Amino acid sequence: MDILLLSDSDERGGAARGAHRLYRGLQGLGVNARMLVRDPLIQEDALRDPHVLKHGTWAAKVSRRMGDFPLLRYPRRKPGLFSTQWLPNGAGAAIAHLNPDLVHLNWICNGYLSVEAIGQIRQPVVWTLRDMWAFTGGCHYSESCEGYARHCGTCPSLRSVRERDLSRWVWQRKARAWRNLNLTLVTPSHWLKEAAQKSSLFHDRPIEVIHHGLNLQQFQPQRSEDDLRTARQALGLPLDRQVILFGALNALDDVRKGSQHLLKAIQSLTANGWGDRIQFVVFGASSSELLQGSGCPVTNLGSIQDDRYLADLYSVADVMVVPSEQEAFGHTACEALACGTPVVAFDATGPRDIVDHECNGYLAQPYIADDLARGIAWVLEDADRHQRLRQEARLKAEQAFDGVRQAGQYVRLFEDILMQTMNLGHVPRIDVMGKV
Repeated sequence: MDILLLSDSDERGGAARGAHRLYRGLQGLGVNARMLVRDPLIQEDALRDPHVLKHGTWAAKVSRRMGDFPLLRYPRRKPGLFSTQWLPNGAGAAIAHLNPDLVHLNWICNGYLSVEAIGQIRQPVVWTLRDMWAFTGGCHYSESCEGYARHCGTCPSLRSVRERDLSRWVWQRKARAWRNLNLTLVTPSHWLKEAAQKSSLFHDRPIEVIHHGLNLQQFQPQRSEDDLRTARQALGLPLDRQVILFGALNALDDVRKGSQHLLKAIQSLTANGWGDRIQFVVFGASSSELLQGSGCPVTNLGSIQDDRYLADLYSVADVMVVPSEQEAFGHTACEALACGTPVVAFDATGPRDIVDHECNGYLAQPYIADDLARGIAWVLEDADRHQRLRQEARLKAEQAFDGVRQAGQYVRLFEDILMQTMNLGHVPRIDVMGKV
C-alpha cells in the first residue's frame, strides 16, 4: 500500500501531533506511508525525513493569508476558528502528482486544502476527523448549534440573522464537491461519530471509531519516588504540594478549553482549605494572569513541544484536569493516563471515551465547576485511592491507547477499502507486529 497522509502541520496542536504519531506508527508496521505537510516542524528541522514532503508554495501562503477574507462581512462573529477553505493552492495537484493508492486526510484547514480540491481526489479517501469542521458550514465546534443536521445558515458562530449566509454557502459547496467522493470517515471518539452521523453531509457515510494512539514507551510513569522527586526539582515544582495540571494549545484564551470552569473549581478548593496544599501548573498558555485569582500558587510553563519533557510533567502531576466543553478526543487526558496520572474531566464529548469514572479519574457533571472541584478533591484526598487510580490510569492506556494497536486498526481499514474499491484479489496483510 502507498498511503499519503495530509496534515496542515506535524507538530502545532493536538490534531497535528496525532497525525504525525499515526504516520510514524504506520511506518513502524512497514506501510509505505508519506506525509504531505505545509509546516513540517519536526522532520524538516530535526530528522530530515524524506517521506515528509513540504507543500509550501506561494499559492499555499496566499491561501493561508487570504482564507479569512469572506469573514470580513461578519465583524461581530464569535472568537474561534471558522474555515471557508475557498482558495485553491495547488495541494490537489500535488496529490495527483504523488498518485498514492489511498489518501488519508487529517486536519487540513487554515487554507491548506480547498473544499473543491478534496472533491477532486480520485483515490479512496479516509478522513480522520480532528474536530467537527468537515460536516459543518465552517465552524470547528458547533457548541449547542445543530444546524449541521440540516444545511446550516443563520449561523450563531457568525452571529448571522440571515438563512443564506456564509455558513450555508460553505455547506452547499461541500455537498456539491463531495457528492461522488469515495469517502470513509474515522472519528477518535463515539461522541464525534454520533455528531457526524447526525449531520446532513455524512449521515450515509461509513464511520469508524479508532482512538488516538501514543508511544507508550515514551509516555509512561516515572519508575520510583526518587525519580518523581528528581523530575519535580528539574521542573522547578515544589515537593510538598499536590500538583494540579492543566494544559492545551491556547489553554487560557480558548473558551472551549474550559479554563473559566477550572478557575472557579480551584477557587472553590482554596475556599475549602486546599490553598496551602496544592500547586496549579498550566502549559500551552502565553500568560497566566487569568489564574492569579485562583488563591493558590500558579506556575506557567508556556508552550511545550518536547514529548519527553511533557511525559515528565504528566508523571509528576497528581491530577490532570481537562475541563473542555467540547473535545473531539482529548490528547492531554490520554497522555496523562499513559503516565499514570488520574484525569478529572466533564462527563461529555471526547473525554468520556478516555476517563472511567472513579476508576482512573472522575467525570464531573457538565459544566458544573463545583463538581469539577469535588472530583479534584476526590482524586487527591486519599493516598491509597490515589495510588490505585494511578495504576488503573496506566492500565487503561495500555489497553486502549497503544499507538501500535491504533496503526494496526488503520492498516486493516485501508486494506479493506482498497480491496473493495480497486477489486484486488489479495492485499498483503500486515499484523500489529509489522509482519507480512
